[in-house]
Amino acid sequence: MTNLGHVVFYVRDLDRSVKFYTEIVGLDLKGRIFNNRAAVLSGGSTHHELLLIQVGEAQGPMHGRRIGLYHVGWKVGDSLEALRAAYGRLNELDYPVDGLSDHTISQSIYLRDPDGNEVELYVDNPDYDWKNDDGWIEAPVKPLDITQ
Repeated sequence: MTNLGHVVFYVRDLDRSVKFYTEIVGLDLKGRIFNNRAAVLSGGSTHHELLLIQVGEAQGPMHGRRIGLYHVGWKVGDSLEALRAAYGRLNELDYPVDGLSDHTISQSIYLRDPDGNEVELYVDNPDYDWKNDDGWIEAPVKPLDITQ
C-alpha cells in the first residue's frame, strides 16, 4: 500500500457537508450519486478522496477517549502562507477553529465539520527532511502563531 485512497463519512445534511468540504477544505465536487443522497469530492490527487453519504438525523461522532476515527488531515498547500490563507478564509467565513499546532514536521489548524468530525488543515514544513530525520516523531507539539 502506498496511498490512502479515500474516506467515507455518513452525514446528516449532504448540502451542508458539501458546502463545508468545498468552501472550507477546498475540495471540488465531482458529482452526486445514489439518487442525490451522496457526493463525490476530490482534491485532485485521485478520482475522489472523500465520499459523503446522507443518512439524515443520527447520533454524531463520540468525543474524548474512544475507539475509532480521531480526525482526517487535509494538506492545503506547500507553505505556511497557504495555511495562513486557509486560516484567513476561516476567519472571513466566521468558522470556529478548535486549535493551531506546530508539529515540527507540519503546521496545522483543527476544526470540526458540520457533523462534529475533527478535521485538520495542514502544510508540511518544507525545511524539514522527514525522509532522513525522524526526530519529529518525539518532538513535542507546540502552539502555532499563524499571525506572524
